[in-house]
Amino acid sequence: MENYRRYLSGDESAFDALIRQYRHSLTFFLMRYVKDPATAEELAIDVFAELVLHPRRYNFKVSLKTYLFMIGRSRAIDYLRRQKRNEPLAEDLSYEEQFFSNEQKRALHTALSALPEEMQEAVYLVYFEELSYKEAAGVLKKTPKQVDNLLYRAKGLLRKELEHENG
Repeated sequence: MENYRRYLSGDESAFDALIRQYRHSLTFFLMRYVKDPATAEELAIDVFAELVLHPRRYNFKVSLKTYLFMIGRSRAIDYLRRQKRNEPLAEDLSYEEQFFSNEQKRALHTALSALPEEMQEAVYLVYFEELSYKEAAGVLKKTPKQVDNLLYRAKGLLRKELEHENG
């Protein structure tokens, strides 16, 4: 948040630092929705443009990362709605599938993919992006208790799936 405060004070280089800090994780998060690296990059750029166009909207009540992910999720859902009305999405190998190249990671990815979408999102935000339950709840528009319940159920399902996978 220090970089954002510096940016608000007029330090343009602080905005570059914000982009370096959050661009990759935001883009990877958006990939979970849009399944296309170029589109995820464009949406991430839109999120940062939102900060430039409306710098005072962020109120410091949640972490900046949570705020960016909230905007990004909203933009991704809007994009998918527009795509659904116009044309089907391409079924290429996702960026995540390329990332999970070795067997252990592939098994985990397969098990995660079998989870309901809400559980996948909760797992990703808490365990991969290291958001708190409260921050993840803000992104997912749920309460922290609901996030806790999703994660509890997700861990049980993952355990069963991975045990089944390993024979």
